[in-house]
Amino acid sequence: MPRFSPRPGLIATMLLFATLILACRSPQVNASVTIQITADGQTSEQTVTPGITVTQALESAGITLGSLDQTEPPLYTVISDGDTIVLTRVEEVFETEERVIPFERQVVRNETLPEGETRLVQAGSNGLEEVTYRRIIEDKVEVSKNIVKTLILKEPLPEIVMVGAQASFVPLNIPGTIAYLAGGNAWIMEDSTANRRVIVSTGDLDGRIFTLSPNGEYLVFTRKSSKPASEEINTLWAVRTKNLDPKLISLQARNVVHFAAWIPGTNSVAYSTVEPRSAAPGWQANNDLYRVSITNSGSPRKLISSNSGGVYGWWGMSFAFAPDGRLAYARPDGIGLVDQDGGYLKPLLNITPLNTYSDWAWIPPIVWGADGNSLYFVSHAPAPAPITGEESPYFDLSALSFSGEAAVSLVNSAGMFSYPAVSSIESNGREKSFQVAYLQSIFVDQSDTSRYRLIVMDRDGSNSRELFPPADKNGIEPQSPAWAPAEVVGQAGDFIAITYQGNLWLVDSGNGNTYQVTGDGLITKIDWK
Repeated sequence: MPRFSPRPGLIATMLLFATLILACRSPQVNASVTIQITADGQTSEQTVTPGITVTQALESAGITLGSLDQTEPPLYTVISDGDTIVLTRVEEVFETEERVIPFERQVVRNETLPEGETRLVQAGSNGLEEVTYRRIIEDKVEVSKNIVKTLILKEPLPEIVMVGAQASFVPLNIPGTIAYLAGGNAWIMEDSTANRRVIVSTGDLDGRIFTLSPNGEYLVFTRKSSKPASEEINTLWAVRTKNLDPKLISLQARNVVHFAAWIPGTNSVAYSTVEPRSAAPGWQANNDLYRVSITNSGSPRKLISSNSGGVYGWWGMSFAFAPDGRLAYARPDGIGLVDQDGGYLKPLLNITPLNTYSDWAWIPPIVWGADGNSLYFVSHAPAPAPITGEESPYFDLSALSFSGEAAVSLVNSAGMFSYPAVSSIESNGREKSFQVAYLQSIFVDQSDTSRYRLIVMDRDGSNSRELFPPADKNGIEPQSPAWAPAEVVGQAGDFIAITYQGNLWLVDSGNGNTYQVTGDGLITKIDWK
């Protein structure tokens, strides 16, 4: 039998074909990978299936993950041979503890005590609060501790010490009653500036409302609420000034920010309310008006229903009573009269509202003339281009006459907080007249932050004269001057009461003589009836 011997070319072809077949085969994949896992204080080596994530690798190793646990690399990472997984155990723990709130020491200067004498008015006591902490613990080591909630269990009671500050100011005879707010308490002076006594000693008057009735027998005021300001801002009260042991009268009203006043010829008080808000300015105005009787029990009667209040109505509006009981209103975009029976507004004059670019709005100050035939108000004056009307920094003192039905500007660039105030009627033969006091801004184009000087003029704007303070002294803060209700024998003109550097001053409107009455520096509000 002949023997087969392949040719050399065929052999080479077969070898090339075999090589190609081997080259086309997929590479062999390892059946497992080896990794290291560090968890719970131990490090172990694990063999796992290739292509799985960190989460799957931990599960295959029998390790249970907590909801806050963290890993490096992250749980979604696909692992490779030789990788190391580090697991950090994370715990969130809430703890509460009670902490003492130390009481504060308040020093109140009192001019009824001799200089240097000290009296303890109220003993202090510590408060108590419950504090909740959130602790973050990583592998049994605390990495953060933050306060997440604080609850007042007991309010601290401040220690109040009264220190004598009796000044040597010469006593002055005064008509009527001067009421003033000092250190959160209400005081009055009667007949003489040396005859003063406290009539409300709660220490919580907020000064938003502080006004005497026309005959000076009642003081209407607001007190800070014990509730959070986002729930209740304040409450409205009255007190009879003539009582030697005054009793506070709750008027069953709250959140009174802009207006409350005695209605002339009645035993009732009118007031407007707001709704507290957590956002600035702290309220949303209702622009309403209520009437409540002090002597007769019963619910308040609504005079004006809640409304938008026009431009910038969220801030609110104010009102002013004429001697005969008529009522005027002022809001950022105008002034007018109130129909108290019909419950609606009767606009008299539009005013360009001021754009403050802030969380407050400007309300034009208004006051009735003593004869009830005119309204004095601050108007928003235009400015040269390119300043817009709403951005104008200029404000005039103007008057609106009901007999002539005309509005005229009496003082140019008086300032946005000029606060006109009128004296009582004066008789000069057949003619009856009165004077107008107002504040003049020192920097007329910055009257929102400027200090002011006290000016007096006749009711028609004539015979204007600057009274106080002297030109070389700092000006006074914006406020409404308070005229004496009657003349004082021996004075050139009626007294005007103002506060200056926290003290009460009386200014003779006739000759400009000034008299400092108090020296404790605590007075923030005054009224004189």
